[in-house]
Order: sequence, then structure tokens, then C-alpha cells
Amino acid sequence: MQLLKNDSLRKTKLYQWVAKFYQKLLRKVLLFVLAFIFTAIWELNFIPVVLSKADAGDIHNPIEIYKNHLNPQDLLEEAKKLYDKEKYVEAISVLKQAAVIFQTQNNSIKHSIALSNIASAYKQLAEYDMALKYISQSREILKIKSIDENNAEKLKIFAQILDIQANLQLILGKPTSAVENWKQAAAIYQQQNLQQEKIRSLINQTIALQADGRYQLALKILTDLLANLHQQPASILKVTALRSFGDAQLYLGEIDASLKTLQQSYDIALKIKSAPQIAETLLSLGNALFAKANQSRSPLQNTTLFNKTAPLVYVGKQISSESRKLYQQAVNIYEQTIAASTSPIIQAKAQLNVISLLIELKEFQRAGELAFQLQSNINQLPVSETSVKAKIKLGENLFLLKQASAGNAPAWENIAKILATAIKQAEALENTRLQAYGIGTLGSIYLQTNHLADAQQLTQKAVDLALKIEAKDIAYLWQWQLGYIHKLQENIPQAIENYSQAVNNLNNLRGDLLVLKPDIQFSFRDNVEPVYRQLVDLLLQPSKSQITQVKSDNSVNANIINNNINKARDVIEALQLREIENYFQEVCLQAKPEIVDTVVDKKDTTAAVIYPIILQNRLEIILKLPLQNKLNHYTTFVKAEVLENTIEKLQNSLRQPEQRNKVKELSAQLYKWTIQPLEADLQAKNIQTLVFVLDGNLRNIPMAVLYDNQTQETEAKYLIEKYAITLTPGLQMLEPKPLENTELNILMAGVSEKRLIGNREFNPLQNILVELKTIQSQIPRSKKLLNQSFTEKNLEKQINSAKYTVVHIATHGNFSSNLEETYILTWNKLLKVKDFDKLFQVNTNVDARTIELLVLSACETASGDKKASLGLSGIAVRAGARSTLATLWAVEDESTALLMSQFYQQLQQNKLNKAKALQQAQINLLKNDELPLTWAPYVLIGNWL
Repeated sequence: MQLLKNDSLRKTKLYQWVAKFYQKLLRKVLLFVLAFIFTAIWELNFIPVVLSKADAGDIHNPIEIYKNHLNPQDLLEEAKKLYDKEKYVEAISVLKQAAVIFQTQNNSIKHSIALSNIASAYKQLAEYDMALKYISQSREILKIKSIDENNAEKLKIFAQILDIQANLQLILGKPTSAVENWKQAAAIYQQQNLQQEKIRSLINQTIALQADGRYQLALKILTDLLANLHQQPASILKVTALRSFGDAQLYLGEIDASLKTLQQSYDIALKIKSAPQIAETLLSLGNALFAKANQSRSPLQNTTLFNKTAPLVYVGKQISSESRKLYQQAVNIYEQTIAASTSPIIQAKAQLNVISLLIELKEFQRAGELAFQLQSNINQLPVSETSVKAKIKLGENLFLLKQASAGNAPAWENIAKILATAIKQAEALENTRLQAYGIGTLGSIYLQTNHLADAQQLTQKAVDLALKIEAKDIAYLWQWQLGYIHKLQENIPQAIENYSQAVNNLNNLRGDLLVLKPDIQFSFRDNVEPVYRQLVDLLLQPSKSQITQVKSDNSVNANIINNNINKARDVIEALQLREIENYFQEVCLQAKPEIVDTVVDKKDTTAAVIYPIILQNRLEIILKLPLQNKLNHYTTFVKAEVLENTIEKLQNSLRQPEQRNKVKELSAQLYKWTIQPLEADLQAKNIQTLVFVLDGNLRNIPMAVLYDNQTQETEAKYLIEKYAITLTPGLQMLEPKPLENTELNILMAGVSEKRLIGNREFNPLQNILVELKTIQSQIPRSKKLLNQSFTEKNLEKQINSAKYTVVHIATHGNFSSNLEETYILTWNKLLKVKDFDKLFQVNTNVDARTIELLVLSACETASGDKKASLGLSGIAVRAGARSTLATLWAVEDESTALLMSQFYQQLQQNKLNKAKALQQAQINLLKNDELPLTWAPYVLIGNWL
């Protein structure tokens, strides 16, 4: 199959000019995003001139009349009329005449104004290079070196020129320069007490900051600005400020807050009846709804995730009824945008997002029809960064549509031509980021059509361009694609190198990764996690070259394999950290990779760390044993689909008392896959504690319930009967330390009565009264906040004023992959996990100590949420406590009180560490009632010592 019509691909013009790209001089430009989220730029398109008497006298000098027989002020007024009628070519001609006259008169201010208005007219014609040329000349003529100059009129004109120049710079993909110009303009307006102009420049500055990826700074400026605008009447300024604020909130992952802010902007736009503002705000609202739908979308199954082999591979996603409803709402909002707007750019952006949504909704025919209509409209847009982005986005949408439903998309050749045009225009704009993304996308087409050599060459060029301007966010995508190409070519060492480069770039991005993709279709699950997993997959399977080395040099092969196992463990640790950061949409931890091995080598030599890793066709297990440099590695050949189905069945059966035998059957199978291969090594080292860094759905079941029915010498046992067990999201996140003082000082809190919070009803939990009373009688040094006294304010006050080692909370709680749905119930509100750090780390008491243990005894994981355990890990990390003891499901009987009593007794009186104290408490409960429903849901996360 040929991508283009010519038999020889290398003879095509497309290939020839693509091959020349690397020779061009590269400049670092706009932080590229594929979301087409529009924000209005406020500018003075035409600078008016008010003439003084002296000016009038100058105009009528003999030289001017002799040369032009025209009053230049009349020329400016005539040009203004032509400009307002959108006769920009004629306006430019008249303005040039006026400029010549002012230059002859040595009237620098009027000369500068004429040139700046010429620039504005060229901008309207989309002749941006000419516009930039004239605005630069205009600025140079004024020769402003400091805003402290005494000439107020000259400074004001200079600020207006800065506005126009900054606007052009943003259009041409130079947001950093635009920010500086708008910052200087705002300072001048502030000096001259021109508040409306200052506000306009500040709003524009925040838009440029967002284009430059500096969302936090934009948000700060807008927060201060909105405080001043709040009391002012409805205006376009207010609409724009609120919209910009809402966009920044969206980029930072604050989706619900963004929707609320954008609705306020939209209401004001309706009130002042501004059609352009209505359309622009509708577009932003559509983007926020799109993001909300993606947030509520069911995460990809691992079995589906493995099909995401490269950045632009189409993977059909499961869509919940809630997500489908939100997707359709977003479509409706975008359609309203299209109807309300007269701007071809706004319409194109909305249409492109509709196509993306229709592909998500699998309405492929409708998507194809809209894409066909849109193509001619986009081709008519003037060449600019926006239009190039639109072409690349259209090409990307068509690429995905072609994979999903070939009959509803154009031929590969036509999609390639759209991208080729975009790349050529990006080259003309000297926009290296756009070139890099466009060429990489074009490489994806060659990869999809199995032209591997050409795909490799294009993808490598995309990587080179991205790295040249240090665009790691672009580079990692194409390094990922390049790794997959080498994998297909069976060049495994080179594939590992490419995947490793991609992972290194992702690790280096960290905080930037959370905001550099305001693309509303960006997903950690789709675009980040697969890179890590595919690298681990390659690292833990020997290549042909490694197999050959076995025959010739066993030591060399052993070193390669050992290095690969070590690297695979590091990659999994890094992935765990990225997941937590993505969950909170911020860098909330300082990773300490240096402590990973020292934990079991020095602090607890009876503990072993187990990393089960779910891959497409096998389960890989890495084992870290104490005082042993070499990591152990085991492979169980079970397909991910079979493994995950078994886990899901066990998860459901655990909550059904009548399915006790089914629980044993399923947990015995999991024991065989996960523990049996390494048990001999555990016994040889006299291991007493298992520290699990769990993967995938394994996080949603308690490891304590795994069942060994293969024992010949003794009776069958649950895993908890053989080992103390703890979980950690990664050893580099939480540094285990033993209790500094085994004399416990406990703050207890709980809600036992029925509560109604908003539209949510929470049933009474009467057994909580027994639980807290039992603990209080056992540990005299305790304080209790029950029902009405359990408020966030009271909890914060207690934590901030006393030296508690344990905070024990018995109330309704929910762990979810949705940050907004992870909470605990206080008397009068839902305390969200994102506020935990503020609450548990506010202690300013000079004698205060870190909270050793946070206990959440009546919480549960969200039903049907395959990534719900992220909420549990998130609470453990966010609270800042060294350990968290929680339940995977609520146990509504007195067994919780019994277990907690036993746990605290073992901890305080028998001086056991937390993992062993929990083990003994669970075993004691198990002896009285073997039903896993009552003793199995308790999990310890973090520090087990």
C-alpha cells in the first residue's frame, strides 16, 4: 500500500521538503498545545491622535503643503474610516502618506502612531511579518528608555504600541516576549492612573502567561485582579478576566471551579449582550465540560491499555453513562459557540473539538462529515500559529478516525497532505515546536501504514527538533513512538534506549507535566502510563542478542539482566510517584530514591519488598530481599485479562458472606500466581514482613486474604497468618521510622448519627460509639470529638494544639480515583483529600511531633472504580502521617472495635511494630470468625515500623 500516489515515496515533494527540515535555524517558541482553547486578546487596533495647537501649526508648514497638499490629520481620519469599513489595503496606503509627512516634520510621536496603525492594518490582513516590521519601527522611533520619562503623552502612546506589539508576538508564538511587553505597558498605565488600560494589559499578560505554560502565575495575577473587578459593573473587561481565570483553573486541573467561574463570565456576557464574548466564553465552557467528561470516564483496563503502543494509536475507551451525558453537553455547547460566533477561527476551534468528541462517542459517520466540511474552512484561514495548529489537529483527528472507522475518513494520502501543509507553514513561521509535533504526527501515519523506515526517519527528525529547543513534552512522545518502531524492527536494545529517554524526559518534567498539556483530551492513563509499562515489558524480557550472549558469556548476560531488573524496579517506582502527582495535579512529594534499598537492608532485615507488575501476557514479580544487592525476578505466565478477571471476582466475593468458599478458591489462585514462585526464597531469608508495591487491580484487594491451600506439612493458611503485611505506593515516597514513643496519645473523632450533606444521605454508624469508647478506656491519653463536636475547625484546632501521635477517625469515607470524590464525613461537611495536607500539617506547636498513625476505620473504596485505591494512597500521602490504617470496605458490626482494641494493645503493651500489631489483631479476629468480610479489609500503608 502506498501512502501517496507515486510508486516511489522518496520522489514525492512531501518527502523532499520534510527531509530538509533539520537544516533550518531553530528558535525556542510557543509552548505547543493541541487544545484549541480561545481567549480574547484585548488590543487597541487603531491609535487615535489628538492634536495640540503646536501640532496644527506644524502641519500647515510650507514644505508639507508643497509635497503633499494634504493635512496629515485628515489623512489619519480618512484612514480610520477605511479601517472601520475593513478596507485595510486602502487604509495602509493613506497611513503611509501620513507617515511620510510626519517623518518630514520630525514629528516622532505622530510618525510613530501612523506606523503603529499601519501595523494594525497589516495584522487584520494576517500579514504578520509586515505588521511586526512596522510596529517595531514605531517603537524604535519613540526611543523610550525608561517609564520615568516626563512626557506623559509619549509614554501613553508607547504603552499602546507595546499592546499592539505584544498581541502580534502572541499570534506569532512568542508568549515570553508578549508577557514582557504587556508587563511594561501595565506599569506605564499604572503610573498614569489609567486603570482600565492597566486592567486590559494585565488580562492580556495572563493570557500570554498561560500560552507560555505559567498557569500558577497567571492565576495569581487574575485572583488579585478579580478582587478589584468584583464590585465593578458588568463589562467586557470583567467577562474577559473571568474567562481567563476559568481557563487557568481548567489547565491546573480545577475543573469544577473552572466551570463555576466560566458560568459567571458567560452570564455577564449575556447581560451586556456582547456576541463575541458570548461565543468565546461558550468555547471555554465546552472545553471545561469536555475535561469533566474525561475525568468521570472509566479508566482504561490494563488489557486495553496494552494496545496503546504509540502516542496516536486509537484505543476505544469505555464510556460511562455520566461521561456520555457530559460529552453530549459539551457537543451542544460547542454547537452553540459555532452558531454564536462570526469568527472563522472560533468556529474552527469549536468544530475541531466537536470532531474529537464525536470520535470519543464513536459517532464516526458524523465526525467524518464534519471533518470534510471543516477542511475547506481551515484552508481559508490566514497562515498563523492558530491556523497551523488547526491543520495539525484536523490531521490528528482524521488519523484517529481512520483507525477507528476507515470508511468515514479520507485516504491516508489526503491526511498526510493536510499535515504536510501544516508543517511547511510552521517552517515558514519558524515555529519549531509546531514543526516537531507535525512531523511526529506525520511519522505516525507512516507507522500506521507499515512504512517503518520512513516512519523512523520522520520520527527521529521530530525528536531532534524537539530536543534542540528542549521541548521535552514533545520529545518524549516521539521517543516513545521511535521505541515502538525499533521494537517492531526487533531492535530491542535500541527500543529500550528510546523508551528510557522518553521516561527520563517524563521524570524530568514532573510538575510541568501536570500543566503543559491543557489539551482537554490529554490523559495520564493514555499518554504517560503506557510509556513506563512498555519500557518495563522490554526490560524484563530477554532480547535475541541477550539470548545469544548466554551461550558465549554467561557473566555478561547476567550483568545485562541484573541491570535491566534494577532499572525495571526504578521505572515502576517512578510510575507510582507520577500517578500520585497526577492524582493531585501537583508535585506533592520529594522522592528519595536513595532510601529504597536501605529500608530493608538497615531498618528491618526481616522485611522483603515485592513488586508485582501486570503485563499483557504475564505477571512479572521483582523481589528485594534484605542484605542482598541482587534483585530476584520471577515470571508467571498468566494473561492480564485472566488475572484482572480473577481479581474482580474476588473483590466482589469478599463482600458476600455466603461466598466464603469462592473467596478461598479465587484467593488461592492469586496466591499461586503471586506468592508461590518466591516463597522458598522468603523462607530461606526468614522473612516476617511483606511490603507490597502493588500494581493495577491488585491494589483493590487485601493481600492478607491470599490463601495457601498447597501446604503439605501444615493446614492451609491465609497470607496474614504467615506474614505481617503492609502496602506502600513506593519506597521512595515514605521513609519508615520506628515509633519514637510507644506511649500513645490519641485524638479520636467520629460521626455515629445519620447525616445529610447536600443531596447525600449517610446512614447512622452506631458501632462507632462502641469503637471509640473501647479505645478511650484502653488508652487514657485520648481526646474525643463525636458528632457535633467533630468539625473541620475543631479537628484542626486539636491537631494544632496538642502532641497527638495517633489520629483515629471513625466515620463514613470514600476512596476514589476522582479527587473530588475522595473524602471523609465530618459533622457538617465532606472533608476532601486535597485539604488533608492543610489540616494534618498545620501544627505550629513547637513541641509538636509528626503524626505517627492516621486510622480511618469506616471508609470504603468506590464501587466499580478500578483505580479507587489511588484515593487511599492519596490520603496516606496527603495527610503526612507516617502510616495510615484504613479499611477497603466498611464493617458494620462490633468486630472493628475488637480489632482496633487488639491493635492498640499489641502496639502499646507488646511493643510490636505497626505491621505486626495489625497482623496479630487480624489473626485474633480470624480465630473467632473466619469470614474475611470482617477481618480482611484492614490495610496498613506507609511506615510499618
